[in-house]
Amino acid sequence: MKETTMYLRASVLFAATLFASSADAQRLPTGVHPEHYKLALTPDLKAATFSGTETIDLTLDTPSKTITLNSAEIQILSVTAGGQTATVSYDVPKDQATFTFAQPLPAGQVHLQIAYNGILNDKLRGFYLSKTKARNYAVTQFEPTDARRAFPSFDEPAYKATFDVSLTVDAGDTVIANGPMLSDTPAGPGKHTLAFGTTPKMSTYLVAFQVGDFQCTSGKADGVPIRVCSTPDKIGYTGFALEAAEYILTYYDKYFGIKYPMQKLDLIGLPDFEAGAMENFGCITYRETDLLVDKAASTDAKKRVALVVAHEMAHQWFGDMVTMQWWDNLWLNEGFATWMSTKPIAKWHPEWLFQEDDAKTLDSTLNLDAQPTTHPILAKDTETTDQINELFDGITYGKGGAVIGMVENYLGEEVFRKGVHNYLAAHLYGNATAEDFWNAQTSTSHQPVDKIMASFVAQPGVPLLTIGQDLNVTQSRFYLDSAQRELPVAGRLPAWNIPVCLKGQKKTQKCAVISSPLTPSPDKLAVPDGAPFFYANAGDHGYYRTVYPAGQLKAITAGAEASLSAPERIGLLGDQYALMRAGQGSVGDFLDLAFAFKADPSAPVLESALLKTESIEGTAGTPETEAHLDALLLREFGPVYRSLGKPSRSEPYNTQARRTILFSILGVSGDKSILADARTLTEEVFAGKKPLDPALTDAAVVVAARNGDSALYDKLQDVAENATDPGLKSDALTTLAKFQDPLLVVRTLEYASSGKVRNQDSWILFSSLLQQQKTREIAWQYIQQHWPAVSAQFTTNSGVRVVAAAGSFCSVQQRDEVTSFFATHHVEAAERTLAKSIDSINDCIRRRAVQRPELERWLATHP
Repeated sequence: MKETTMYLRASVLFAATLFASSADAQRLPTGVHPEHYKLALTPDLKAATFSGTETIDLTLDTPSKTITLNSAEIQILSVTAGGQTATVSYDVPKDQATFTFAQPLPAGQVHLQIAYNGILNDKLRGFYLSKTKARNYAVTQFEPTDARRAFPSFDEPAYKATFDVSLTVDAGDTVIANGPMLSDTPAGPGKHTLAFGTTPKMSTYLVAFQVGDFQCTSGKADGVPIRVCSTPDKIGYTGFALEAAEYILTYYDKYFGIKYPMQKLDLIGLPDFEAGAMENFGCITYRETDLLVDKAASTDAKKRVALVVAHEMAHQWFGDMVTMQWWDNLWLNEGFATWMSTKPIAKWHPEWLFQEDDAKTLDSTLNLDAQPTTHPILAKDTETTDQINELFDGITYGKGGAVIGMVENYLGEEVFRKGVHNYLAAHLYGNATAEDFWNAQTSTSHQPVDKIMASFVAQPGVPLLTIGQDLNVTQSRFYLDSAQRELPVAGRLPAWNIPVCLKGQKKTQKCAVISSPLTPSPDKLAVPDGAPFFYANAGDHGYYRTVYPAGQLKAITAGAEASLSAPERIGLLGDQYALMRAGQGSVGDFLDLAFAFKADPSAPVLESALLKTESIEGTAGTPETEAHLDALLLREFGPVYRSLGKPSRSEPYNTQARRTILFSILGVSGDKSILADARTLTEEVFAGKKPLDPALTDAAVVVAARNGDSALYDKLQDVAENATDPGLKSDALTTLAKFQDPLLVVRTLEYASSGKVRNQDSWILFSSLLQQQKTREIAWQYIQQHWPAVSAQFTTNSGVRVVAAAGSFCSVQQRDEVTSFFATHHVEAAERTLAKSIDSINDCIRRRAVQRPELERWLATHP
């Protein structure tokens, strides 16, 4: 996984007009089959270079004078095979090198020997340099197409091979790689060579080797040694991740019915790491904040670490052991791991509300997929490096995971689990496609999984189920923008095979597959228990929005707390908010529903209601209506907050989360007592007092920063630069973007573009300031005026996140500015994201025109 932090979005429609028709040429020629790599590398961490030798054992289908493979930013010194020395030519735009021999190499086995030099770059990809105040490290990130920056290779996922790796490094350094260390031998003055065991067959993007003075905490699960590693100063933060990994490995061994295949498992936190984490086989790498956590940190911080650890460990089976044939099926890797990651942690800590978290993720994914610039899960344009990088988005992860979860709910957990096992067993150490996966599920379950998944994977968009009084149901494509309408594709309207699961009065579930489009005839639902009450998305697992008859909707909302689970209440709020945005409901009706949930016992339900209310305020509000709505929030939700009392160490996570959510919203709305408490809690934490509720204290610091001065800014900047705890350091840095004093906003922008912030993090400051209404215009003007300094901080994938944040504007003028600016200031791999940003601005412009008068009318009836 190149897990991104809440998450990049993409557009297929815009990109289709941009990518050259010659994209197919970036794929390697066929007829060559690598079987084994023997790699020996010698990095120079001071000079930021490395040298390497490799032998690739491969098979040629036919005699050939040329062999073409991938190579980027590498100087190839010599190439020999079959007693001949090759000449080397480069196609730099395609990241390819071609070796030409005087005489054809015979068909069959060939031993290709290569010597080369490379650079340890500063772009967080390939074999790159990572730095702390104490020293340099040499680390790797190869997914999707950057193994070629560390060694010439057949750098496509279907070219699986085994690997023997050795590295010669400084005597005081160690190396962590995919396999276990086999030997450690002297290699001249001040050097030693570490050699590692042969890997199973795997794709090049899963190779990994990390060089430095890493220290590790060790454990074991199911007989497998597990280590969590970090730089020496952070070893004290490795314990929680080790506990999680031990539990997760045991869980996965049982779930998959196939034992973890490697001889060891290492999890390493890296000082500079662009993604959230990377599932290298047996050698998983992480951004420090996604692995290293203080055991006294908030539950939310631990949840984040546990989820990312679970996601990457799921990939050891689903992605590493069995790998997609090509990047167009990336969703199968990432969607599965996204869905799977909550299962072991929910079993380990059921009090952490993961079903509700899944419901929130589903809601946001449905909104993403209901925009005209969405794309199918099964990607169509995946030939160039930019196209492949843009696949790591909310559709690949979120929709892929949601559709898998919907199918599991339809089949039942055990039947689905058997299908997963059968799929993995049939393709061990090989490559597979989406069809292989759903055919295994169809064969196992004897249900039409192939038809269900094909309809959701191959076409974009969200189904809308409209239920009639007689329980007839029709489907159509749902758009958040009411101006959009269904258009035929290949002569037909979009239609899905949808497993719809109804919940009745007795909370029993009954499922049926709905397959008819809007015309010619509807399907009919059968309500469990024969009761008049029903909810059309039992458990909130279905990937669709629902329109009910008015009477049924009234009955559902009236009895929501008693009759619906917390995930279902989140789904109900999500449906009504989305329908309101699409013009099928009013702002007033939604706000009535949201305020009705003010005392909901579930923190995630409360959060969903409040965040949606806040979104309406941000889109439709004026200074006057914002003040009015804030006053209503203080009046209605203030008593709920006060009823929770003061924090205690023994209270459940849900209570802590409810208090923190309400504290944050009331603080933003200007509650004077909350603002005073925020200042007090902030002063206490900077005075060294240990917080009773870390999450509440974190929220207090953010609220204080919104109203903060340069003295508080100085304190937070000092923590951001000097703290050892990765979570504390990251929180302090991101909080700098919460200050709203214009002078401090500019100070944050200057800091982010100065080179003093790690380039894995600088984009967070730019994006956060663009997304906030009160800082957006200052940030946008600064970014335009200082583009060379700003863009110099971008890595391959961080620039696209700033382009995504530019979609937060809400006027024609600003939309035109964004369009014009990025037309002349290219950002790598951002074409689809720019299209989505423009689409988001257009949507906001339309919503503001509709929602502003509706909000004013509602407020007039709520003095």
